[in-house]
Amino acid sequence: MHEQETKRRDVLGLAALWSFVSAIGVALAGVARLPKPAVLPGPLRVFKLGDPAQFAVGSVARIDEGNFFLFRGERGFHAISSVCTHLGCIVAHTEDEGFSCPCHGSRFTADGAVIAGPAPSALPWLELALAPDGQLQVNAESHVPKGAYFQV
Repeated sequence: MHEQETKRRDVLGLAALWSFVSAIGVALAGVARLPKPAVLPGPLRVFKLGDPAQFAVGSVARIDEGNFFLFRGERGFHAISSVCTHLGCIVAHTEDEGFSCPCHGSRFTADGAVIAGPAPSALPWLELALAPDGQLQVNAESHVPKGAYFQV
């Protein structure tokens, strides 16, 4: 009885063939995923704050949920992000000194301009609008130029 011996070349050839088939399978699985985005957009960060009349002239409201401060002055409303432009820590606000970052010591003026680093840029001003139901709303993803006051 003759048993056919499996040759070394046959084993290596089969291994190469299965490696090739596996690589093609993985590549096809990757191509099949292309139509579906790998990163899905997060929720829109628009915050309704209520009736504008509830905010007195000269008031400052810290909105923790949206990480911003809402100011109402003589010229109107404005909102400034409370996220430090250095590494994303939440800044503190004091009326006399402006903003300060507790993590790395950056300091900002009352309008968000940098006065001490390491923050590379000013705190952004955020877009304000009136919702169709009359509530004041802030779009925390949309920046406006510094000094763009919103009047009701």
